[in-house]
Amino acid sequence: MAQRVDSSQPQAHQSPTGFPSLDPRTGEVVAYHQADDDAAVHAAVARAREAAQWWRELGFAQRRRRLLSWRAALTRQLDELAELICAETGKPRDDARLECVLVIAHLDWAARHAERVLRPRRVRSGLLMMHEASSVAYEPYGVIGVIGPWNYPAHTPMGSISYALAAGNAVVFKPSELTPGVGQALAASFAAVVPEQPVLQVVTGYGETGAALCRAGVDKLAFTGSTITARKVMATCAETLTPVVIECGGTDALLVDADADLAAAADAAVWGAMVNAGQTCVGVERVYVTKEVATELTERIVALTRRLRVGGKPTDHIGPITRPEQIDVIRAHIADAVAQGGTALVGGAEAVCPPFVQPVVLTDVPETSTAVTEETFGPTITVHRVADLDEAVQRVNAGRYGLGAAVFSRHRGPQIASRLRCGMVAVNSVVSYAAVPSLPFGGVGDSGFGRIHGADGLREFSRPKAVTRRRFRPLVQVLTFDRPSWAVQLLLRIVRALYGR
Repeated sequence: MAQRVDSSQPQAHQSPTGFPSLDPRTGEVVAYHQADDDAAVHAAVARAREAAQWWRELGFAQRRRRLLSWRAALTRQLDELAELICAETGKPRDDARLECVLVIAHLDWAARHAERVLRPRRVRSGLLMMHEASSVAYEPYGVIGVIGPWNYPAHTPMGSISYALAAGNAVVFKPSELTPGVGQALAASFAAVVPEQPVLQVVTGYGETGAALCRAGVDKLAFTGSTITARKVMATCAETLTPVVIECGGTDALLVDADADLAAAADAAVWGAMVNAGQTCVGVERVYVTKEVATELTERIVALTRRLRVGGKPTDHIGPITRPEQIDVIRAHIADAVAQGGTALVGGAEAVCPPFVQPVVLTDVPETSTAVTEETFGPTITVHRVADLDEAVQRVNAGRYGLGAAVFSRHRGPQIASRLRCGMVAVNSVVSYAAVPSLPFGGVGDSGFGRIHGADGLREFSRPKAVTRRRFRPLVQVLTFDRPSWAVQLLLRIVRALYGR
């Protein structure tokens, strides 16, 4: 699960009544939270099991009404929720507000479209089974476990929670130990609107709490986090054949063609790389630009990056690194890039000033550097000159990850996008797919599998059930031991006539 609170923090932050969530800008305690043990997690899942039956029996219309009421409540509480996000992550105020807006937009879409997507639908039975009426129904799993991250502590887990609830499931949510207050605030807001049953519950704690949730009998588990931890989650869930949807990180690339709008591409590269201090799973980590425009684009990226303000003020562009351990990763990636021949056009080793990291722009970094092959998760970007976008596509597809990507080209954007091995692509923009509720979100390779958001997200938290109903007696019954000896021969003649040419 997520990592423990930095042990270097003063012991005054410890409390016999629980563990602290800390403001990464100052190290001050935001609040204390209990560390739920195995028994507490199992009890929460047991309560959810009863609540799930009640929630399912409400039906689509009643669930929609309650979820839209929750949406309205979250909208009224937007500023308070954003302030809590700021306190536990350190991100700038407007970034937190934007995160809350995305929460509301996705909740609204899931509530409004669940019935259309999941109601039973007729399907064709085919000529050979024309005597049967066939349909597909989608049923909720029951109880969904959600393990959420700290970088977007509301938007990312709500990408699972909203769609799981709309599909008719109860949810037990384990937020990161760095942002437990955000998770509890979401659950409290829901409980105020749906007080009858504990349909959405939160359990808090460290990795042991997350492991307990994997083993507590949930019917499916949605995890967002690192690939290393995802493998542990999958192994634990495999003990009980609990299905999972996994969303891990990436080393997302932005590709820039010779005919691209360079001002827009540079702006997208800098924002995509630096927003939330680079702590975005679909953030831009590397740029591949054709040689004809590489110098100009690089100059634009450098100029825009130098304008960014870093600090703990709500109005700064870049806040602190939320997870203290990540600073060592960022420092190591910068050092490896330079050691392998890269040049820091902005920043460098001196950019790392815990808990902050100044923006870093690197060029001439080889593909073997960890700054390229692994997720840095900091305000850094590598810029690579390529002969053409064919070379760029080849480099991008050679990696282990495949979450998102962006392409800037006036004429070949969709064509290049179709060749990239990843789950999502933005053409002439960046990260825009995450803000479209009707689009599925997820990756391939080491970036995970399964999808949240959109119709695919609703179906991800539903079991498809196939149903056939006999409409009339067939002329020749073959699905019986009493079939006549000539029945199969006749069937073979029909199949050969229909499909053999």
